[in-house]
Formats: sequence, structure tokens, C-alpha cells
Amino acid sequence: MAGQAQFEELARQLSAVGAVKRDLGRILPADCSPGSAGVLTLLDRHGDLRMSALSELLAVDMSVTSRHAAHLAERGWIERSPDPADKRSRILRLTPEGHAMLAELTRRSTDLLAERLSDWTDDEVGQLIGLMTRLRASFGDCRSAQHRPHRPPPVPPPVPGSPIPFP
Repeated sequence: MAGQAQFEELARQLSAVGAVKRDLGRILPADCSPGSAGVLTLLDRHGDLRMSALSELLAVDMSVTSRHAAHLAERGWIERSPDPADKRSRILRLTPEGHAMLAELTRRSTDLLAERLSDWTDDEVGQLIGLMTRLRASFGDCRSAQHRPHRPPPVPPPVPGSPIPFP
């Protein structure tokens, strides 16, 4: 097991990942916040979602989710329709314009990463993906304070060509 000094350095390096996230946020279109990009990504990954399910996936209050949904609907990137099972609830789904925006976000992110990591080998990029995937699995979905198992099962790397997740 790694020693205390290694975990301290890891904590410092992880806090520095904020700079990477900020750079990725700077390349977003002016009318698409990181939160909006996250909603588009989740709807693409999970398909149509009830507002409550999206709120749970985002780990934010329903009012925050509602603001994101209103913003995205105003731009035509999602549509909100009544849930047939519960007319008080809404189902959110990506529109063709939303899919196009997500494709643009993915292209921008991919281009930035390709530029910044141009001196990395394919193996190094693959190692980073594998280690970050494993790190994320070790923390679970972070929606509950439950104790996570010490060694979670390995999570397969993302499918090539899938959208880059923002949240």
C-alpha cells in the first residue's frame, strides 16, 4: 500500500486537476455552462430521464436541475414532456440539436486534449485513462456517504468514440 507521503502528493495533484477542468470549461460555447454540458452528457449516456433521476445523477437539488433543464429547453437542446406514469413529473430527452451540441462539445474537448497531450504516447494516454477509471470506481458515484469497498471491481475503460463526460 502507498505511504502517507504518496497520498499527500496525490491529494496535491488531484487538486491541480481543477486547472484542467477550468481549461475544458473555457472552450465551451458561451451559452453552454459546464452544468449544461453535464446534463447533455448524462441524457446521452442514460437516455430519456425523469427530472428526479437526473437530479440524483447530478447529485444536486431539484431546483438546480430544473434551472439546467429550462436553460437547455430554451435553446432547443432538450425537450420536456409529461411523464405518462405521473403527469406532475417531466421526462427529459435530447433533441437532434442537443445531439449536435454534444457532438460539438466532444469535438472541442477532444481537440484540446489532443493539443495539450500531443507529446504523450498512446500508451501513456491509455495508462491515464485506465488509472482515472480505476480512481473513479474506487470512489463510486459519490452520491452517498456509504463506505466504499476497499478494492472495487475493475471498471472497463470508456468505449472509443463515446462522448467525453463533463460532470
